[in-house]
Amino acid sequence: MNHLDIRQIQEIIPHRHPFLLLDYIEDYEPGQYAVGYKCVSYREEFFAGHFPEEPVMPGVLTVEALAQAGAVAILSMKENRGKTAYFGGIKNCRFRGKVVPGDKVRLETKIIKQKGPLGIGEATASVDGKVVVSAELSFMIG
Repeated sequence: MNHLDIRQIQEIIPHRHPFLLLDYIEDYEPGQYAVGYKCVSYREEFFAGHFPEEPVMPGVLTVEALAQAGAVAILSMKENRGKTAYFGGIKNCRFRGKVVPGDKVRLETKIIKQKGPLGIGEATASVDGKVVVSAELSFMIG
C-alpha cells in the first residue's frame, strides 16, 4: 500500500487550508485510483452556517473531496507532476446520507478513462461502510 500524509498530499495537489479536504491517503496507484480520508471536525468553518442547529457537511464539499482524491491519482503520475486537475463535469451524482461532525469519510476515486488531458473518475464517499455520495467526475489536466 502507498500511504501519503498531509505534507506529501500537498506536494501533489495545489489545494491548501481551508480548501484541502483530504487528511491522508491510505492507498493509491498513480493514474489508477486513490483512497483517502477526511476526518470531519465540528471546528470546520462551514459548520458555522450549514447548519447552526444541525451541522451537516455540504454535499458539494464531499464531491470536491472526492475530486481531490482523484487529483492525487492523476497528478501523482510523473508526466503530470506540478500540474492542476480541473473539474470538467459531474454526472450521476447521488447523495445518500449526511456527513456530520465526528465522521471519518472514506473517499475512493478510480480513474476509469483517460485520453490526453481529459479523463473520468468513478467516485464513492462512505461513512462506516455506508455510501453517502457517489458520482462520475470528469477532469482536465492543465
